Amino acid sequence: MRIVITGASGKAGQATLRHFVEHTDHEIVATDVAPRPAWFDGLFYRADLTQYGEAVDVLTDAQAVIHLANIPADRIHTDSATLNANTLMNNNVFLAAWKLGLERVVYASSETTLGLPFDEVRYVPVDEAHYPLPNSTYSLSKVMTEAAAEQVSRWSGIPFIGLRLSNIFTVADYAAQPAFARDPEARRWNLFGYIDARDVARSCEAALLAPLTGAHAFVIAADDIILDMPTREALAAIHPDLEVPSSVGEYGTLLSNEAARHTMGFEPRYSWRDEVTA
Repeated sequence: MRIVITGASGKAGQATLRHFVEHTDHEIVATDVAPRPAWFDGLFYRADLTQYGEAVDVLTDAQAVIHLANIPADRIHTDSATLNANTLMNNNVFLAAWKLGLERVVYASSETTLGLPFDEVRYVPVDEAHYPLPNSTYSLSKVMTEAAAEQVSRWSGIPFIGLRLSNIFTVADYAAQPAFARDPEARRWNLFGYIDARDVARSCEAALLAPLTGAHAFVIAADDIILDMPTREALAAIHPDLEVPSSVGEYGTLLSNEAARHTMGFEPRYSWRDEVTA
């Protein structure tokens, strides 16, 4: 397929771009408002997806889009800028995909749609049924995006797969992990969750290939927590009234990836524990 990867200069985007270039035979078109990655010498468009015409231009002749372009968090821009820019980019890509007749849309949603910061937690592990609980304009932009995806998928018949990505770490990021490795308070905001950037790329490929119709959104998180302490001990420090089911392992994640595992065959492969030495 000819696949467009948006946000290709960002953390998730570069990992996904590298994965598809090195491990698949797809024809890849990369785009970002930022400059091209220095290592990438393929087809790249510097495009502003808040402009509908530019979204149409970069998606023309593509069969699928992996849409990772967005303001990636709160407090980078003002609340209104974050909400407006993200929803505008996402709406433009979705509408362009519909009008151009793409075969599939894979896009980045966020763990934040489930309640982050996780001060209000009904149960663990948090799964898709914890949605929606946005607590910021960033997370609200993702909830609004998922609603738009559902309707555009219904109108068009195109499968839309949203990936509710946990906090993304690269191998280089793990070097800072010991600073909070045994501090539950430092990571309470997302229940100690994370996802390796290489697994973000693999989840995009799984979403691209999964035999699904309609609109879906899945939690994408590693199998373990980012802390170097047992999950139950860590949770007891911040939410002592919550009970961890026996199905969760000693260091098991509190952001359930079971739906992604069973529905689209995504199995996280990478752990910080294999990268950080004592």
